[in-house]
Amino acid sequence: MRLKLAPGLTIKKSRINGRGCFATRPFERRKKIAEYTGERISDFEARRRAKGRLHLRICDIDGRWSVDGARGGNGTHYINHSCDPNAYMQILYGHVLFFALRDILAGEEITIDYEQTLLPDSRRCRCGARNCRGTINKIRRWRVSAR
Repeated sequence: MRLKLAPGLTIKKSRINGRGCFATRPFERRKKIAEYTGERISDFEARRRAKGRLHLRICDIDGRWSVDGARGGNGTHYINHSCDPNAYMQILYGHVLFFALRDILAGEEITIDYEQTLLPDSRRCRCGARNCRGTINKIRRWRVSAR
C-alpha cells in the first residue's frame, strides 16, 4: 500500500534518524504545515504498542486518546525530533497539527521538539543541534528543598 503524503511533504533519508519528513515547498512562519493522521487508539493501546518498539509513531491527543501515524498516516509520522526545531505541534479540537516555528525552505527537514514521549528518558538524541540536550525527552530535574 502506497503512503498518501500530505501536500508539500516528502519522505527521504534523514541525518537525524532513518527517514525524515522534508518540505517540498516553503512554509511561512506560523503557517500550518499539515495534520498528523493515522489510526485513533486509546492511550492504553498506545502504551501497549509502545512496549519494545524502537521507533514510535504514536502521538497523544488528550491523555485518553492517541493517533498511531504508522497506520494510515500521511507522512507526518516521519517528523523527527530536534532540540532546535523548525516546527511545533498543537492540538486543536482533537486534531494534531504542525505549524512552522520559523520560515522553512523547500528541501529542509521538518523537525519538532518531542519533549515527552513513551520512550525511556535515557533515549539518546542525535539531532546534532548546537544546543542538543542529549536526550529526546526533556528530563525534569526537581529540586527538593528542606524547610
